[in-house]
Amino acid sequence: MSFVSHGPVVPTPDALGVLRPLPAGAVRLTPGGLLGDWQARNAGATLPHCIDQLGVHGNLTNLRRVTGDADAEFAGMWFADTDVHKTLEAAFWSGSAPAFVDEVAALLEKAQDPDGYLNSFYQDPAHRDRQWNELHYSHEMYTAGHLVQAAVAAARSAPDEPAAQQVLSVARRFADLLVQRYGDSPEVDGHPEVETALAELYRVTGHRPYLDLAGRFVTNRGHGTLDASRFGPRYFQDHEPLRESTEVTGHVVRQLYLLAGAVDVAVETGDTALLETAERLWDSALDSRTYITGGQGSRHRDEAFGDPYELPPDRAYAETCAAIGSFQLAWRLLLATGKVKYADEMERVLHNGIAGSTALSGTEFFYSNPLQLRTGHDGSHEDAPSQRLSWYSCACCPPNLARLMASLHAYLATGGPGGLQLHLYGTGTFSDGGRAVEVETSYPWDEQITVTVTATSAEPWALSLRVPAWCDDARLTVNGNPAPAHAEDGYLRLHRVWHAGDRIVLTLAMPTRLVSAHPRVDATRGAVALVRGPLVYCLEQADVPAGVVLEDLCLDPHSSLTVAFHGDGPFPVTLQVPVRARAVSDTGLYGTWPPAAASGPNTVVTAVPYFLWANRTPGPMRVWIPLASREE
Repeated sequence: MSFVSHGPVVPTPDALGVLRPLPAGAVRLTPGGLLGDWQARNAGATLPHCIDQLGVHGNLTNLRRVTGDADAEFAGMWFADTDVHKTLEAAFWSGSAPAFVDEVAALLEKAQDPDGYLNSFYQDPAHRDRQWNELHYSHEMYTAGHLVQAAVAAARSAPDEPAAQQVLSVARRFADLLVQRYGDSPEVDGHPEVETALAELYRVTGHRPYLDLAGRFVTNRGHGTLDASRFGPRYFQDHEPLRESTEVTGHVVRQLYLLAGAVDVAVETGDTALLETAERLWDSALDSRTYITGGQGSRHRDEAFGDPYELPPDRAYAETCAAIGSFQLAWRLLLATGKVKYADEMERVLHNGIAGSTALSGTEFFYSNPLQLRTGHDGSHEDAPSQRLSWYSCACCPPNLARLMASLHAYLATGGPGGLQLHLYGTGTFSDGGRAVEVETSYPWDEQITVTVTATSAEPWALSLRVPAWCDDARLTVNGNPAPAHAEDGYLRLHRVWHAGDRIVLTLAMPTRLVSAHPRVDATRGAVALVRGPLVYCLEQADVPAGVVLEDLCLDPHSSLTVAFHGDGPFPVTLQVPVRARAVSDTGLYGTWPPAAASGPNTVVTAVPYFLWANRTPGPMRVWIPLASREE
């Protein structure tokens, strides 16, 4: 099989699936649109920052210790190599940082053992005897998986470059070692990730043993082979075979990466039952264990899913890597099934849970993403900071963000014989064969998406435009005239012979909505969230009058909210929210019911997009706003 240049996920032609990713170069995001700006910021700030931090925190020195070119003590987590691999993957997808790419490619090749093993922690003479002996803990195959994914990026983005070929050779040697060692073994790694990496390496190379091993790892999990003495087998998804599971459980990132690998295996092997399992578990997560921002994980102790409806906003863990994992899993399910709900969730988690993790500068990040920060919060520790930090002792999230944003363009649209499908809206160009369009939009600030056809077609084809589930009023014109469009399964489809210059305008009405949670979500009962389009909004102390405590504010559900437009500033669209401060008893923590009614004057405060919070002074924040009672 020859190299095929695409994005991170490219099912083979014979794989199960309804939609197909676009080829390399088919999508170009343009700075000036929100998604294009994010990608440009990633290339100009986040990726260089990650490269710098690898030097500052010793990740590259760890590898040089193996080659004999450094004698410093090992630094960081035992899986610190993954930060190198993810940053390398980001560099390949972005086509930048050539000096870094060349240096790391040579370093990885030099550090690799003759049998293919590569892990700077376990190559330390003090740890050699522990290789492969503590798979519940070691992250050895997880680390190998991120190396493989960097190699996939290399093969698809720069197949003729020596450094890319070098990285692919290194990754294949390690993958061959895994096949040799675990091809007939019942063992698995404690942290899934290698499954999806091996499946993608099969797609790049056509070497079937990689896919077979990915499938074996998916099947092996759930038989109690891991040492679960600390958190129990559910933490590792090792309590029951995946195919028998009915609910997501345990460490969120592990669960999502496992499901991504399961989808990859299912579509390549024609295993519809395994695909149905992934869909069933995705539904389990979305139905009762996902925050309104798309974040997942309500337990800090083990970075895990909680019980159904256990979604406390102030204790939300909602790890950034989990949001990324959710986005990547939804993309695989969208390709496999064509169901619009997966694109809807990609939009929600991208614009809220993922985007909120990165500061406007592109060089500070959240690891966990709470939906409320209380007055008096002690943000001095990295486990629960008041603002984003430049790096973490466990730095998995920043380079994970870098690789996702570098490849973001590959997740927006699909194509094939039936036409061109636009799933996420951003300014840029999109093409597939003789079909080509240019998209201009200020979405999600503005309701309008303009699509201009840039190539005349000899044959008719269908342009499909997603109408998000939150939108009850979608309007469409072609060349200024209202256009009848076939609405099907969440998409408006226009099938015709297109001519260069044809102009399609999709308007998605974005009224501000008050959203309440399911009554079983105890932590938010009696409160609402403010949502406009795909964006969740929040209140910050910075926008509250002096002397007023954010937690004391309540909202009259019958009052009118006003949308304010601010152009190109840091907060392009805000909401003006009428609130009143509740009276606070000074008699103690508890008192006789009913409580005192709101006593302060009505005032109007500004709500800002959740993804932009904590870009000013540190202070309290909340997404869920208590409703005033009738007496108030």
